[in-house]
Amino acid sequence: MPHKDYPASYYAATSNQTVSRPALADHHQVDVCVIGAGYTGLSTALFLLEKGFSVTVLEAVKVGFGASGRNGGQIVNSYSRDLDSIERSVSEPAAKLIGEMAFEGGRIIRDRVARYNIRCDLKDGGVFAAFNKKQMHHLEAQKALWERYGYQHLELLDQHDIQQVVASDRYAGGMLDKQGGHIHPLNLALGEATAIESLGGIIYENSPAIRVERGEQPVVHTPDGSIRARFVVVAGNAYLGGLIPELAAKSMPCGTQVIATEPLDEELARSLLPQDYCVEDCNYLLDYYRLSADKSLIYGGGVVYGARDPADVTSIIRPKMLKTFPQLANVKVDYAWTGNFLLTLSRLPQVGRLGSNIYYSQGCSGHGVTYTHVAGKVIAEALSGQAERFDAFASLPHYPFPGGQRFQAPLSALGAMYYSLRDRIGF
Repeated sequence: MPHKDYPASYYAATSNQTVSRPALADHHQVDVCVIGAGYTGLSTALFLLEKGFSVTVLEAVKVGFGASGRNGGQIVNSYSRDLDSIERSVSEPAAKLIGEMAFEGGRIIRDRVARYNIRCDLKDGGVFAAFNKKQMHHLEAQKALWERYGYQHLELLDQHDIQQVVASDRYAGGMLDKQGGHIHPLNLALGEATAIESLGGIIYENSPAIRVERGEQPVVHTPDGSIRARFVVVAGNAYLGGLIPELAAKSMPCGTQVIATEPLDEELARSLLPQDYCVEDCNYLLDYYRLSADKSLIYGGGVVYGARDPADVTSIIRPKMLKTFPQLANVKVDYAWTGNFLLTLSRLPQVGRLGSNIYYSQGCSGHGVTYTHVAGKVIAEALSGQAERFDAFASLPHYPFPGGQRFQAPLSALGAMYYSLRDRIGF
């Protein structure tokens, strides 16, 4: 099997990678086999090891190869659909539990970084930027909603305030989440992988799961080996393919695009984002951006339904960047890449069991950095016999996309066009 490597992204070029991990070439038995070495799989493995389980992680390419190593690097609380949607979807006790977990992911990340000395350029502060009064009203309602769940780290920004945070005249206001923040996402994943190995966990790279043999002790097969386990955790998300057909039926891989500029001089970088916060706007198809440790501007946005790779990412994202920061017209783009996330129709994660011993979490819908870390903790709790929080997530209803596999991408794109039009006219 040919070995693969990371895409040519800013994160790969500035990673802390020092370890080359072998492919699985034998047959082993452990307590838990985790499929996928992205945040969901890494978080699950680390929590399980801390609880005393023996764990092996199988990764099809390399640690953090998928969305975990390519995303915008933003620590954003809650979920892709907010807590009011969840309240309408599940029982009151389940909604309360899910609401309490909405702000836990960032705390887990900070704890991991401190406990295992992970070098991932962690910085505090994230801003939601509003283009108009309608979006400001939404932020006001969001602040009240989050505060109802006990979260007290938000500050509304009027037009003057946000211009002290973002050097752009596009925004009518915004909201600062003081417990938001940003990280080098690939280095976070690599640091978590090192932590797993420090606790005796084993990670095999270039070892795709090609078949799961179900039963009392399921067996996960790779091209050259297998792992027999008491439990299997499926954490492949948008890169799972057709390994588990029933998980593919109610989800759709989607692509998003990111660019990174050349490093900016200190004065220009500080003028763009004086507090060094990360930013995402409030549009349905949102833009997101932040400064890296070396003062490159990392700017992302756009969605390709069905996860086709665009021919020229820079031509899609650079005009968006220049709308926000026209002062960067002469700045060079050093890196441009795309990555896939897994979308669900409800935009809420899908969590559950297949039989009694195969667990899964997928479908972060573009909002995965914090959620995946919570998911790992919740799955580890469930495998330890404490399933209340896992079952709360598992109670979220999920639906097939209209049109089936053939039409789900074009119909989703039409829906996105409708909401984007509403954003443009402020309706």
